[in-house]
Amino acid sequence: MVDSMGGTPGVDGGGVGGGVEGDGRDIVTVPARQGLEAVDILRLGAGVGPVLHDRSGDSLEFLVPPGTADGWDVPGSSCRSSRGGGGRVAGAGWLVPPHTDAAVNDPVTLRAALDEAARNVELAEGFTESA
Repeated sequence: MVDSMGGTPGVDGGGVGGGVEGDGRDIVTVPARQGLEAVDILRLGAGVGPVLHDRSGDSLEFLVPPGTADGWDVPGSSCRSSRGGGGRVAGAGWLVPPHTDAAVNDPVTLRAALDEAARNVELAEGFTESA
């Protein structure tokens, strides 16, 4: 359910600029370039769940199921729990808002997309340097 300001009650505090408010989901944070590439990969494949951006353009945050942080070990990223309110993302907005198709991103699929995205970014950066 989306409120009149485009937010999802209980997920982002509602409205523009809301963040995750300790609803139990974990949050995977990645650099923006890799994250945007992963979003494209997910959209073309299995589908993408909710994704936040930090408005500064530095990072993206993928919402994943609770417990993902316990075993997350993808280089160049971090994963934290939003349980207990520690996961509030101040000043963030939705790049991909929550929807009924995918309440969270599947951690296995996200890991594969982030790995592919990292390779793509590395290849693009190498191509740019040699040009």
